[in-house]
Amino acid sequence: MRKSVIAGAVVALTFATAAPALAANPPGRASSGSADFAKADQTFKVEPLAVCDVNPDQAGTVTGSSPAVSRPGLKIGATSSTCTTTVVNEAEQITTTRSTAGGTGFELSALVAQKGPRLKINEWSINCTADQEGTQAGWELKGVSGWAGLPPQIPPGHVHDVKSSTGTVLARAKFTETVFPAPNDGSLSMTLLKLTFEPASGYTGSVTLGTAACSPTP
Repeated sequence: MRKSVIAGAVVALTFATAAPALAANPPGRASSGSADFAKADQTFKVEPLAVCDVNPDQAGTVTGSSPAVSRPGLKIGATSSTCTTTVVNEAEQITTTRSTAGGTGFELSALVAQKGPRLKINEWSINCTADQEGTQAGWELKGVSGWAGLPPQIPPGHVHDVKSSTGTVLARAKFTETVFPAPNDGSLSMTLLKLTFEPASGYTGSVTLGTAACSPTP
């Protein structure tokens, strides 16, 4: 199964409070992915890739990048991120932020030995943008293959069972999980994809692609 582009967005709006609320999320942060999984006595770990944080006090762009990584059963191509603060009204010190991360060449072959699919995503990206009114997160997947039964429009928080050819669930993938703080201060965080291995796979742990978080600007 292949899809050219799958994309979506979510929005969080600020709510009036009697006193300024402390943000539950950072001003702006993004990462292209990470992994921490194991099989038997072998552990495979990928530290967060291409991490960046916005500088809320100064206009400009902070960048992050990571080279391609390869672990047994997992490949991720080069990744990058940008976290930007823009001044939209200098006199009143009004700013906006945008934190984005993405990568290419994701391939998970760890499930093939258990008659599972070879999961591929050619490109992915995620972003979190913020202004005084609230925040918004957007995401995109391109060149998806091996994900049999994935809906053409992925709803927020969708859980997809990754099965072997005999129907055994080897892993569960949660797409576009978004977390809002309570009480709601207008901030949000989103994980584009988190794949968690099930016991039948022979692995424990998880693989994550794309995270972003941001908070309303002052």
